[in-house]
Amino acid sequence: MQYETITLDITDGVAILSLNRPDVMNALNTQMRAELLHAVKAAASKARVLVMTGTGKAFCSGQDLGDRANASDIDLERTLRDEYEPLLRAIYDCEIPTITAVNGPAAGAGANLALAADVVIAAQSAYFLQAFTRIGLIPDAGGTYWMPRQMGIAKAMGAALFAEKITAEQADAWGMIWESVPDADFDAHWRARAAHLAKGPTQAYLRVKQALRGTYDNDLNGQLQMEARLQGECGKTRDFKEGVVAFLEKRPAKYEGR
Repeated sequence: MQYETITLDITDGVAILSLNRPDVMNALNTQMRAELLHAVKAAASKARVLVMTGTGKAFCSGQDLGDRANASDIDLERTLRDEYEPLLRAIYDCEIPTITAVNGPAAGAGANLALAADVVIAAQSAYFLQAFTRIGLIPDAGGTYWMPRQMGIAKAMGAALFAEKITAEQADAWGMIWESVPDADFDAHWRARAAHLAKGPTQAYLRVKQALRGTYDNDLNGQLQMEARLQGECGKTRDFKEGVVAFLEKRPAKYEGR
């Protein structure tokens, strides 16, 4: 598929998906959402780790309000169900680790697109903004799901009601993201993080995601049972065998399985 609003590069097991509408701060329109969905699925089948980032000064400014002749006439429920939900599910359910490298402002649906990844790394100059109440809306694109789980209900409520900027350093301190990184080091840092995961045990990574997400639905007994089942599956993989042999031979493991 030929992309017009994004770029996708897959090299050495790392898929880098860049939102590429810098003239509108990478705002999300219908075409971009469709292309993002296709690219995420393509990366999941061909790469070992997926990174989403933005071209230019912004990560994503959210929904493109200029995508329709009259923005107030948009069928928001249909748009969320038919266009956003499949994309967010594809990122959340992706079998390989996902990273968002937030290079600049992430606002509205753009902020919540960023939070959908397994790991969020932000440049210190970046910020997150739940701008929805400024135009009479509630956080969407998964925002009401990600925020309470990643930053707690008190911070999530304030972010939604006041619609104030959350700096990358605040997001880091609140547990909303994995880390904030000085701008000068940002590009090299997220690339190194991605390369690390691309060389790792993909079957274990998949089950890490399943186990940690399952904890919200389980009591202790249920979670222990899930751990045992998933660990049993890990123990039957080539990655586990290679990891043990490499440990005993005192060398780096060479994980090759998907």
